[in-house]
Amino acid sequence: MPALLKSLKLLGDESRLRILRLLMQEELSVAELQEILGMGQSRISMSLAQLKQANLVDLRKSGQKHLYRYTGDATVTNLIEQTSQEISESLDDDSGLSLTLKKRKDRVRAYFDELAGRFGRHYVPGRSWKALADMLLKLLPPMRIVDIGAGEGTLSMLLAQGAERVIAVDNSEQMIAYGREAAAKAGVKNLEYRLGDLEELPLDDNSVDLALFSQSLHHAIHPLNALKDAHRVLRPGGKLFVLDLNRHNFEEARDLYADLWLGFSQVELAEMMKKARFRNVDIAVVHREEESPFFETVLATADKS
Repeated sequence: MPALLKSLKLLGDESRLRILRLLMQEELSVAELQEILGMGQSRISMSLAQLKQANLVDLRKSGQKHLYRYTGDATVTNLIEQTSQEISESLDDDSGLSLTLKKRKDRVRAYFDELAGRFGRHYVPGRSWKALADMLLKLLPPMRIVDIGAGEGTLSMLLAQGAERVIAVDNSEQMIAYGREAAAKAGVKNLEYRLGDLEELPLDDNSVDLALFSQSLHHAIHPLNALKDAHRVLRPGGKLFVLDLNRHNFEEARDLYADLWLGFSQVELAEMMKKARFRNVDIAVVHREEESPFFETVLATADKS
């Protein structure tokens, strides 16, 4: 009862009542309350201190400022709603609140307006390609996927999040062993590792929905044969994805990365895919490195008839 009486006493002051009514709708700073109510800073701060002591408001730090929020119970809320109808400034307070919230949005918009054209080249907290990949992979329909030349299976593990089944194929026993162990530790049940050649995949005909070469086609002795075998294992209507390097002249890649081919031009890749009997071939450069040797990444997609 003493707490309720204290609350009733505080609500008897119209300025405190107006403050509480605003804070019931939105967290606000002292400066924002000043702007809305047209009151002095000291008066508002004193009222907020009294309301906080009565557990009717609380505050949290947001950057360099403090935001106050309403924390009253249902009884006090009902009293505020009933008595606030008698406050002549209520409509003006609501209009002021709307204007304040609009200014907040304008500040955020102004930040991104200033960043336009530079957004992709600057650090943004929480924005990572892995996070974006995880989100996009959740959008994929359940399907059977073969990751050809999967290596340790980093991409296979990501694909397994939304796939019906992923088969990771690689010709390195060590890579396969490492991938199997990593999948077992992560508890991934729909990912299978198979030892096999890129040009002779250990899969049945017409057995997968998506065949993927991710920076692996340039390791094939005969890239066209690898594409033809990918066509064999795909079901009718299945899709082929090839992510590889655009043709370059960095000869050191042969020794540094065991590359057999120095990438493929878009024309070369399109011709090979057509010879492998794929249709609806689409190719584009999707990334350009800014440091020497300035590798470019090409993404090619196609369908099996």
